[in-house]
Amino acid sequence: MYHPLPLYIGLRYTRAKRRNHFISFISGTSMVGITLGIVALIVVLSVMNGFHKEIQQRILAMASHATLTDPYGGIANWPEVLEQVRAHPNVVGAAPFVEVQGMLVNSAQVSGALVRGIEPLEEDQVADLRQEMVRGSVDDLVDGAFNIILGRDLANFLGVGPGDKVTVVTPQVSSTPVGMMPRLKRFTVSGIFAVGMADYDRSAAFIHMADGAKLLSLGEAVTGVRLKLDDMWEAPRLAREIAEDLGGVYRLIDWTQVHSNFFSALAMEKRMMSIILFLIVAVAAFNIVSTLVMVVTDKQSDIAVMRTLGISPARVMGIFMVQGTTIGLIGTLIGMVAGVILALNVEPVVGAIENLFGIHFLDPSIYYISALPSDVHLSDVLAVSGGAFLMSVLATLYPAWRAAKTQPAEALRYE
Repeated sequence: MYHPLPLYIGLRYTRAKRRNHFISFISGTSMVGITLGIVALIVVLSVMNGFHKEIQQRILAMASHATLTDPYGGIANWPEVLEQVRAHPNVVGAAPFVEVQGMLVNSAQVSGALVRGIEPLEEDQVADLRQEMVRGSVDDLVDGAFNIILGRDLANFLGVGPGDKVTVVTPQVSSTPVGMMPRLKRFTVSGIFAVGMADYDRSAAFIHMADGAKLLSLGEAVTGVRLKLDDMWEAPRLAREIAEDLGGVYRLIDWTQVHSNFFSALAMEKRMMSIILFLIVAVAAFNIVSTLVMVVTDKQSDIAVMRTLGISPARVMGIFMVQGTTIGLIGTLIGMVAGVILALNVEPVVGAIENLFGIHFLDPSIYYISALPSDVHLSDVLAVSGGAFLMSVLATLYPAWRAAKTQPAEALRYE
């Protein structure tokens, strides 16, 4: 007697055993469909978040948060610039570098590569190259030794390893007695690194900054300065601040600009996958419509009696909205809990399936990321669950409206 009437009757209809088992079957199917749809959405979005995070970490292990360059040439006063940017409160590391797009040659094998000259100790402040080494050491890059560190895939393509020689050919030319010739220099391979990203493993090489300056005839100048910030997500704003502090003379590009197309593609992929998988929830929600339409038809006499006793059409509509909403709420809650639990344990679950059937979904010899990383975001869980519940509520409107329009005389005529 203390319950609102529509809520009380609606919950009672939901709990009651129906004479028509087909209606009960469709109700159960709707609930299971909503649950499975939410589980699938949460798990897939979490795995995609995990892949995005993993790729992001691998990219930023080598790429700086922001890069400062002079659009009109090299930076001759780089020690002063380095001191200025390090004084910024949000800069946690800065390192000078020289860079050139060149070709690496070994016998008949030729490959384009981005050759970057670094100071090993300074580079530790802005990148994790030292942790990505699989052979050799970053400390082997010393001034005048003309050593070079190659990405694993690049080294495999050239067919070289530590101790072998490669020729670095740059676009700059030198005047010789036989005419203009490209500038080239023999380097000794001193190490191999592997990041797990083809952009670096297949097309990046590192030399000492002084050797790079000699190769490019830069003198005391450098190509630019790489920065590491305390908050990578604030890189666009902080890059603008630092550029303004330097008087607007230099160009600052943050990591979101360098890899904007790649991360935009990942975001688009996540959105499209969400839309496709949400159709599962939509189909289950439409099953609620079928369930309630049949329940309304089955309860015509009950509705007529309630209307005769003075219950308003709005309350009749509320009764059946409560019934459909209850189905959606239960399915949503179970799906949310099950989805989060599965998303948090997706790697051991997939591992158990692989061991059971003797298969490997992500072969390490083919894929750079051979595990299924998962990163559960509360915003995704709430958005998926909220969207599914809202769709369930909307699915109840038409059948409930039909119930409210029932005429008592017509419904009881043949009773």
